[in-house]
Amino acid sequence: MANNLCYFELMVSDTDRAREFYTKVFDWKMTLSESFPDYYHIDTGKEPQGGLMKKPDDAPHFNLSAHFLVDSIEDTLKKVEEAGGKPHMPKTEIPNIGWWALFMDPDGIPIMIFEPLKK
Repeated sequence: MANNLCYFELMVSDTDRAREFYTKVFDWKMTLSESFPDYYHIDTGKEPQGGLMKKPDDAPHFNLSAHFLVDSIEDTLKKVEEAGGKPHMPKTEIPNIGWWALFMDPDGIPIMIFEPLKK
């Protein structure tokens, strides 16, 4: 697998203000998720697509996060630790879609990984 960028996510202070801003700047289309409250799917018109959400209280800061496609979250997190990074959020299910996890690289940069459901 190429481990390419497959999704991005914006964590913001005000979803209404951010939706207005990014729609004006990039002409993105945003729709409210049916599965997650106050989460918006971003249609950029081309891959990758994205998401927009209010920053959870326990998240370290507002940010843009990149999600990279992996075959196995478990295997990737092992490689992260062996290479000097640290798992931060464990493998978490996204119902009917797959799983995600978060690790910090050696500089503390948060990186998201995504493992799709096997069909």
